Amino acid sequence: MTKKAVVLVSGGLDSATTLAIAKEAGYDCYAMSFNYGQCHQVELLSAKTISESIGVVEHKIVKLGLGDIGGSALTDDSISVPKNSSAEIEEGIPVTYVPARNTVFLSLALGWAEVLDAEAIFIGVNAVDYSGYPDCRPEYIEAFQTMANLATKKGVEGKLIKIKTPLIHLTKAEIIHKGNALGVDYGQTLSCYSPDEEGRACGKCDSCRIRQQGFADANIPDPTCYSQS
Repeated sequence: MTKKAVVLVSGGLDSATTLAIAKEAGYDCYAMSFNYGQCHQVELLSAKTISESIGVVEHKIVKLGLGDIGGSALTDDSISVPKNSSAEIEEGIPVTYVPARNTVFLSLALGWAEVLDAEAIFIGVNAVDYSGYPDCRPEYIEAFQTMANLATKKGVEGKLIKIKTPLIHLTKAEIIHKGNALGVDYGQTLSCYSPDEEGRACGKCDSCRIRQQGFADANIPDPTCYSQS
């Protein structure tokens, strides 16, 4: 029997690498993306392209209403995405943090994993370049794993669904090297929080600048299409 995994795919660099790692590990991969009210919905096109390119059994896009509660520059038009000209990345918890996002995403992935009788959920959280997001830390993942063990039929029956975070202790350069070795086409990915109408990255938001620095540190050309403005 083949082993199954639900893989959270946002369309970005980290999730594409995570999907490739799960695939290389021998899992039948079921990609899960979310239309959660994000202003940059073009990332869902990247998620679809990546899922098809790497090869998944199914790609499910779930519609959520996180924009209804707002509280983030990614879901609320009244909050601007910071575009800094300095070399410093915003410290603390940035305004691009989406309240409870990973908890909601992982909960839905957990439900689908139960339906599929999958044994793992892969998520591309990273604690090295995590940009201040509290739901990307190892202690958060450990807490969610404990909850998943207690809250699911599979967990109660001793068939645990493991939350796998293969990137959590890697630098962005290490992630890029790993994905490059697995043949990930990073030109298909989008990391930008504020792409233009043509889907080109702004090159100025924290996510773009962390991505740019990662490619520079990896000594690998950045294939991203950036806006000229």
